[in-house]
Amino acid sequence: MRLLVTGGAGFIGSNFVHQTVRERPEVEVTVLDALTYAGDRASLAPVADRVRLVEGDVADAELVDRLVADADVVVHFAAESHNDNSLSNPWPFVQTNVVGTYTLLEAVRRHERRYHHISTDEVYGDLELDDPAKFTPETPYNPSSPYSSTKAASDLLVRAWVRSFGVQATISNCSNNYGPYQHVEKFIPRQITNVIDGVRPKLYGTGENVRDWIHVEDHNSAVWAIVDRGRIGETYLIGADGEMNNKDVVELILELMGQPADAYDHVNDRPGHDMRYAIDATRLRDELGWEPRYRGFRDGLAATIDWYRANEAWWRPQKDATEAKYAQLGR
Repeated sequence: MRLLVTGGAGFIGSNFVHQTVRERPEVEVTVLDALTYAGDRASLAPVADRVRLVEGDVADAELVDRLVADADVVVHFAAESHNDNSLSNPWPFVQTNVVGTYTLLEAVRRHERRYHHISTDEVYGDLELDDPAKFTPETPYNPSSPYSSTKAASDLLVRAWVRSFGVQATISNCSNNYGPYQHVEKFIPRQITNVIDGVRPKLYGTGENVRDWIHVEDHNSAVWAIVDRGRIGETYLIGADGEMNNKDVVELILELMGQPADAYDHVNDRPGHDMRYAIDATRLRDELGWEPRYRGFRDGLAATIDWYRANEAWWRPQKDATEAKYAQLGR
């Protein structure tokens, strides 16, 4: 198999590449990544001799066409994904998430390639804290930020290209990923690296907002299950029953790192902060027989803390600029 991975130097994409090289050595992997601040060559350094890295924009039609023509399967991770950034400057999210997806879809249509589209549960909006419901593939879209609205748009493009042009595509909407190689601007690695630096973690608002966490390795094993066995045109939700509010996450990080559970500070909440996400992954489990490796959030989080402690050389160059940006926002 010749595999094209867009965004393969980013957080989830680089982990997908590592997992593919490790578990499927027969697959020839090409990575397309713009290597913006969130994409890092260093994330692919351990497998650099096993993959081909092409620096470029997913919205570059000529480049994308050439790479898709040389592939059998395309897995599309490339995205602008940080909510705070989308609030301050939405345009890159439109360019990458909408125009980039359109560009890929046209290429896979021309060359009749298999396509899998990585998306997020944030396209569904949020749930009330006391609502027993979870997101399902039938949940109406109700995005609440420039980021989630552009991801919703990209999902709808995929669905339209499947129906209108017969593109051989599947979609997955995942809950919040955590694990190695995640940029320190994100919630969990920011708190871990703050503790390493002797800085008190920051918690938005009261910390009651709930996220459904999944370790990145579990997410990516589910993606391969969908690529291998998923029904064309179908949407699969990827989750591992990992609901936890942000306050409890910060306190667990502090506990696992040997700090008092209350050694954090509250900061102003961000605008439009979704209250709760929750994934119903029944279709994925029942149809494709997928199960997560990490049965509990605590074990996955402990492994993630160990990785950040052991890989300071990877995250240290990002840290000061990230914290300076947060300081300007008062967060």
